[in-house]
Amino acid sequence: MSSLALAPAPAPTLLWPHQTRYHKAAQALAQDLFDALDDDLKPQVVLLALPTDPTLPARCLEPEDCGLPAAPFADAVARGRVFQRTTPRPYPERDDATPAMIRRKHEGLGVRDAVQETLDALDEHATHQHFAGWPVEIRGHFVVTVLRLQRKPLRAYPSLRPHRFYTDGRPLAPSLLVAAMYRFNEEGVKALSEAEPGASIFIRPRESEELLRGAGKTLLDTPAQALGLDPATTKLFATCNTISSLRYEGAEGVGKMLLARRGHPNVEEIFALTCPTELTDYRAVRKLLEMTTPDVHLLADGDNVYALGRQIGQYDAVREDLFVVNFVTHYSWELQHAGHVLLRSHYGLPGLPRTRLSRTSFRRALKHTFGLTDAPKVERLWDVVLEASRQKHGTLLVITTEALAEADRLKLQCTLIEPVPLTPLITRLVTSIDGAVLLDPEGYCYSIGVILDGRASGRGDSTRGARYNSALRYVESSDYPCLAVVVSEDGLVDVITSEREPKEIKL
Repeated sequence: MSSLALAPAPAPTLLWPHQTRYHKAAQALAQDLFDALDDDLKPQVVLLALPTDPTLPARCLEPEDCGLPAAPFADAVARGRVFQRTTPRPYPERDDATPAMIRRKHEGLGVRDAVQETLDALDEHATHQHFAGWPVEIRGHFVVTVLRLQRKPLRAYPSLRPHRFYTDGRPLAPSLLVAAMYRFNEEGVKALSEAEPGASIFIRPRESEELLRGAGKTLLDTPAQALGLDPATTKLFATCNTISSLRYEGAEGVGKMLLARRGHPNVEEIFALTCPTELTDYRAVRKLLEMTTPDVHLLADGDNVYALGRQIGQYDAVREDLFVVNFVTHYSWELQHAGHVLLRSHYGLPGLPRTRLSRTSFRRALKHTFGLTDAPKVERLWDVVLEASRQKHGTLLVITTEALAEADRLKLQCTLIEPVPLTPLITRLVTSIDGAVLLDPEGYCYSIGVILDGRASGRGDSTRGARYNSALRYVESSDYPCLAVVVSEDGLVDVITSEREPKEIKL
């Protein structure tokens, strides 16, 4: 070997034994959790180490090339101590909190605030945004788990007012995204605070769906507290899920419930109940929901349904004390505030409010699956999908390069038609019956009412209906380029593409 050859770069020194494994597990958890909300968020996890000894340098632990300069964090611990001494906290301390507990909490708040201040300055002109987790002291360093998300999708969703707190000082969540961040950070803190920091996250990993449900519960604590209730006992998220899951004489529950204190200036009672019905009397509430109309709703104060009525006047959204629970269809509901959807729950799993269709995402799926970029053909298919998305009871489109052959193969479980280019009118007609509509990338339809087949792959979702899961099985089993557009009864649209590692694109 030449004496001029470069020696390999030394491996970075680990601060603690499970450092790298913890980072990998945290990254995987963040990926699952935030991809389930919006796959354009592209989460990245960064570990910072801030020494308690001011003579030692701050550094990025994981990944080695984290994209954050170390120098701006050099005085974060010192600035945190200043914040600790000078920042008044907008909540009373718990009666059972000892001076040591209060000191540790304020120390952590100070360090986190200092780190977040630095991150905000670094992010000022960036396309992403960083969020500092709670610092955990390990071997003379405060280890901070930092979450990086893309700014544009992050700001696309409505939010309530930030900087509000539970009575014990924990921050309330202004949005589902922030609630998901809180849950993610809690997992990291629990894992890093144990005897072997970071080890438990591998032994008993949490499923992203479990954390999402926890985030939904956390977000519903915010309107509960706004109504003067104790979030620890109100359980609004579980209550709304249960009510939405019930049928009345076979019919699904559809209607709205206004959440506001009795006497709210923007709520008018049409008639009141002599004995208010507790929200936890789920079947009774579901029965009352049958009386609602598009402009007459149940009125509830968070504990009880006390009347039927309507919203009146011009609501001042700054108040944040009037919320709407919209029961959309069976086991699906929305939380709304001032006309904005904050959360959509489907079969108990909360999600972000997504538009019915994204033209850009659909074009991207066509290009990726079929290499289709011809503008007139893309627009023709877009018009078809847009019309299908308006189908009130949901529908399913399957676009495949072998539509003719597949129509022949499935002829005993479909209705064959003469090949016809789909127009919005024809699309409206053929999607009005059960079963899938089979067409090719040129927009020609070959069969309707198709009962799809396909091998089970283990990637099905038990919280979704038969239409979604049959589309997923069919697409994953297809030997040809294939794309399915699933329109759910609650108005959401999923585009499922055929890849070796199939990817669901949520629109």
